[in-house]
Amino acid sequence: MAAATLALAIGGTGLARAQDATPAKQLFGAVRLPTQSDPAPLGFYAKGCMAGAVALPTDGPTWQAMRLSRNRRWGNPAMIGFLETFSRDAARLGWGSGILVGDISQPRGGPMITGHASHQIGLDADIWFTPKPAQPLSVQQREDLPFTSMLDKSKFLTVDNRRWSNTHARLIMQAASYPQVERVFVNPGIKKKLCETWTGDRSLLGKVRPVYGHDEHFHVRLSCPPGSSTCQKQADTPTSDDCNSKAFAWWFTKEPWAPPPKPDPNKKPVKPRQVMLSDLPKACAAILAAPARSEAEATYGGSAMAYSDEPPVPAAARSIDKATVAPPADVPLPKQRPQP
Repeated sequence: MAAATLALAIGGTGLARAQDATPAKQLFGAVRLPTQSDPAPLGFYAKGCMAGAVALPTDGPTWQAMRLSRNRRWGNPAMIGFLETFSRDAARLGWGSGILVGDISQPRGGPMITGHASHQIGLDADIWFTPKPAQPLSVQQREDLPFTSMLDKSKFLTVDNRRWSNTHARLIMQAASYPQVERVFVNPGIKKKLCETWTGDRSLLGKVRPVYGHDEHFHVRLSCPPGSSTCQKQADTPTSDDCNSKAFAWWFTKEPWAPPPKPDPNKKPVKPRQVMLSDLPKACAAILAAPARSEAEATYGGSAMAYSDEPPVPAAARSIDKATVAPPADVPLPKQRPQP
């Protein structure tokens, strides 16, 4: 059942009004399985939900899904298919035996209780800066394995050369090379390192976007699927490497890292407003109410394989030239923050 049909099925029931008394992140975080419907991203990457999600298998020949208890290995079939392709290419680059995949999305997308503003429509995924080891990780190891930062914490926005290698650079630029990849988010210090050292196709660096955090993993975002009328497109990325732009230079000023202003003791504190279901696309209420599909049925590689309409990427289009201070979590985003 398509998203529009689902919305009609609950019209007039008042269900959306009842659900809107609870923050959207709690509603979507409580759902354990995807809808039994055609795949569709609904809304924007940071304000939406998804229908017809499929799950990345927890284990594959060139990937493992991490932090399984979070139940965030769900995505649009185009994303899950991409991750399997990328994992094979990563292994060919010498990135261990493949990739460790962090959060993708919840079973029906939507806001998460912890960790992300985006990842809401099944087209975002996090890849660890830790290769998949030759010996597969156990479920418990996947819960406990610590992240590894690529930054030298004793210096401001500087990559730690004891941990960074040419293979790290090739891995990020490999991700940027696929036509369906719209953005690859990394820490500004990592983007700076790539600007200084990358000798391959410099135009691909325009897809590599600086953002807070992202020193322990990088974040891949796919474009809206072709023909989708429910997915909100993001602005285009620069066609240049964007290494000398004012927007990139801004990250190396004091403004992005300035502490929040002290609250005015004469004013009553304003409690942050929660995102409610009514703030999301209208069809998201129907997504929450839709019949569920079983995990086995929705795991990519079985019957779910037929849902993918993303054509395979030719090997030539995937090849990459084989050349050669951690941000505080509580810093507010300035109003003049550049578009990532």
